[in-house]
Amino acid sequence: MTPRAGAPTTWTCGCWTTPTRLLRRYSVAWHYTGPEMAEFDKACPRITVDVLPDGRGRRTEERQGQGGDSYVTSLGLLEDERWMVRPAFGQWPLLSAQVHGLIEPPTFEAAEVAEAAEPGDGDIPATCWRPPRPAQSGPISELFRPGVRVTDGYHPEMAVVKPRRVGALRVPSGLLAVSGPDTGHGDGPRITVPVPPGEYVLDEARVRFSYHCEWRDAEVATTEATAVRVLVSETPAATWEMALGQYDDPRLFIEQQIAGFDTDGATGCFADAGAWEPLIALYERGLIRGEPGLEGYEDIDDGSMFMQRTRDEASGGELMSFATTGDGTYPVWVGRSEAGEVVGVVVLVEGMPELLPQRDEKLTDEAA
Repeated sequence: MTPRAGAPTTWTCGCWTTPTRLLRRYSVAWHYTGPEMAEFDKACPRITVDVLPDGRGRRTEERQGQGGDSYVTSLGLLEDERWMVRPAFGQWPLLSAQVHGLIEPPTFEAAEVAEAAEPGDGDIPATCWRPPRPAQSGPISELFRPGVRVTDGYHPEMAVVKPRRVGALRVPSGLLAVSGPDTGHGDGPRITVPVPPGEYVLDEARVRFSYHCEWRDAEVATTEATAVRVLVSETPAATWEMALGQYDDPRLFIEQQIAGFDTDGATGCFADAGAWEPLIALYERGLIRGEPGLEGYEDIDDGSMFMQRTRDEASGGELMSFATTGDGTYPVWVGRSEAGEVVGVVVLVEGMPELLPQRDEKLTDEAA
């Protein structure tokens, strides 16, 4: 649809359904500045409304489109402002016409069956609607496979090198916690993953790349971490899934939505969930209060992404904190074997790199 003068707003909506009602789950209003602006132009001002069934939600106004300043406020919608009566079977096209302001009912013609929109969509043609899907894992296993070529969109080519083993983590309770250590007391960890009780390897996925250093006026090479991992088993991961917290409901996810732990201090942690409270208390006493000679607390200074370790003497459970590249929400990816057993838990410290075509050449000593 082309934007029209006098009717410059296009609404796109996502709904969540119960047997009798529809929730106006997510909507975006595009306020076109004129007829010359292309539909869904990134520079188009827009208002996004994000609503949950319990009434919580927020309104985000982007006055200069994507990348510009935004103004976020909380919502206080009444029940009838969030919900509407669910149409009967066969009445959905009429509902669509009503929502989009069409004067005449739309007409439909049979079309040839097209290919599926994406792998995994089964027999759904690319032209048909499908339910929103949460964010997908991407090539996580490849980030720990030396010799794989990737790009982050900024550096044209990066080579995966051998993962760096940093240490080990004791999880005697059999429940691994992945969370922001700034969550605080009482709330518990954001994500938990059942694993067999034991001690597990901690390592980092790393890539090597070169770039032009303006300060040196020369091409330099460097190695950086892309992800941190608790290696539960040497068995290769057959699948990767996004771990969900206690209150995460996939039915409410919009397209490519993530769930994970939040951080305001660019920090995450792996820990024994069974000893969460004493481990977090030690973390705060050592890092925030700076208590000298604190038993059970250790600063790590080995150049890795891991920064602090705490250990609960009563249970033997441990916590290891790691740096992320910023604040925000970080998804937790759980790798499973063909038999469905957990083999690894990974957090990407930056976004997911994109795979590049692989070359048939001998690996360097570092990547081998």
